[in-house]
Amino acid sequence: MNGARLLLDSLKKQGVDTLFGYPGGAVIPFYDALYRYGYFNHTRTAHEQGAIHAADGYARSSGKVGVCIATSGPGATNTVTGIATAFMDSVPLVVITGQVPTTLLGRDSFQEIDITGVTMSITKHNYLVRDVDDIPEIIKEAFKIATTGRPGPVLIDIPKDIFLAEYKEDLSHTLDIDEKDEYEKDLDLSAVVDIINESKKPIIYAGGGIKIANASKQLMEFANKLDAPVVNTLMGLGSIDRECELSLGLVGMHGFRENNLAVTNSDLIIAIGARFSDRVIGNSEGFAPKANIIHIDVDATEMNKNKESQYHVVGDVKKILQQLTKYMYSKDNTNWKNNIENYKSQYKIDREIFHPKNIFRLLNKKLNKDVLVATDVGQHQLWTAQYFNFKNDRQFITSGGLGTMGFGLGAAIGAQVANKDKQVMLVTGDGSFNMNCNELLTIAKYKLPVIIVLLNNRTLGMVRQWQGLFCDERYSETDNDFDMNYKALSNVYGIKGYSVDSIDKLDEALSDCNLGKEPVFIECNIDKDFGVYPIVPPGKNIDELVEA
Repeated sequence: MNGARLLLDSLKKQGVDTLFGYPGGAVIPFYDALYRYGYFNHTRTAHEQGAIHAADGYARSSGKVGVCIATSGPGATNTVTGIATAFMDSVPLVVITGQVPTTLLGRDSFQEIDITGVTMSITKHNYLVRDVDDIPEIIKEAFKIATTGRPGPVLIDIPKDIFLAEYKEDLSHTLDIDEKDEYEKDLDLSAVVDIINESKKPIIYAGGGIKIANASKQLMEFANKLDAPVVNTLMGLGSIDRECELSLGLVGMHGFRENNLAVTNSDLIIAIGARFSDRVIGNSEGFAPKANIIHIDVDATEMNKNKESQYHVVGDVKKILQQLTKYMYSKDNTNWKNNIENYKSQYKIDREIFHPKNIFRLLNKKLNKDVLVATDVGQHQLWTAQYFNFKNDRQFITSGGLGTMGFGLGAAIGAQVANKDKQVMLVTGDGSFNMNCNELLTIAKYKLPVIIVLLNNRTLGMVRQWQGLFCDERYSETDNDFDMNYKALSNVYGIKGYSVDSIDKLDEALSDCNLGKEPVFIECNIDKDFGVYPIVPPGKNIDELVEA
């Protein structure tokens, strides 16, 4: 009855049934206990970074805490990018790392790293366990911290001798945490309600905080009563059905023309669970210059950080939306919505061209409406954001704040593990995929029926687009001038592969494979000169957009 067994028991008490990880010297006692006592579904990835991204994808798609295990030294440091990714996007993780024995701490021992120091700025909290009897209390507290307020990752570093140490079975492992909801009381929202009632051109700016608060239903009720169009951040996509009449989609640097012009001409911006990222607001002075701004968020530190708001409300987003909806007037903003409709771009893309817009038109048609969509980072990510018709709030799994290339395949693995009865699709680019393609081994090993769609333009597309626009077409180190046979690569892992270069061939591939029942890899060969448009140049107002 040692610390490793105690850790397993403590995780089980928190409702954990799924782990992602990779064994190593410092965590051998943990994996021995896992072998002996079971309890958990464990997915061993090909690399620790794949494990942490899988835990992240599991958490985003399920709403549960993702749990990742890594050994000391390089095993721990391999999780750092994934921890930072989760921290930036407010994803609840508990990351357990092994450490050298306590007697060797601070001696530059083999595979020793001060991982609590390394991750101090990218975790909500972290621990170095020095007493085996503290494990239950630390685990309970870690899960509480990871999930309350603004969620985020918590790291627990456990020395090898603590895993092996015996513990006192008669200890009463309790932790006196204040369970009271700090947002229980109704807030005085009268001034906010008044300004909403007076507005003529309102826009709801909905971010990832809507999804974190499980408040999509409340957002829809609020938007319907206000009759206000909704624009989304990248992280907010899925908080409102994209086929809903009030849904405008992405706003900001790659937002559609009508969305950015609607914000610019609005008289009221209601920002909910959003942080006014630079990718959304562009030049902050030119963002919504005619509008009052109401900012609603659980995190007080976001208020007036990037953009001044006339009114801000800190608290539970779901409860605040319920209160606002209850007390405000019902409105009819038909004229305002018609104005926004007239802002739309007249630029059209021929339906026969093998362009991402047409690719996503077909994917929207062929895949289940509730398919979970993970992406890597780059042009493919933003084409997904622009053109895929997300319907629910846990459907889009992407790295927003950190922009982590190599995130997607691990995240898709975690999403599929969490949602065995749903289709999961990864949309990736050749640049990102080359960073994480070793995780095809994990897909094959566990026979995970992930649908991988690679938009292959044989270049680092987003960097190349910026070089073309802002560096006078000096394409430095962006073109992938090697001939990689991705279909053959997928076949090596026993995964059915296709390589297509037209809409008709893509349609044939999607019809030929058993979507959602077996792993499949589809390479879509597209033109490297396709860009993500519109685009707002850095430092410009969001209405100063460049169209194709």
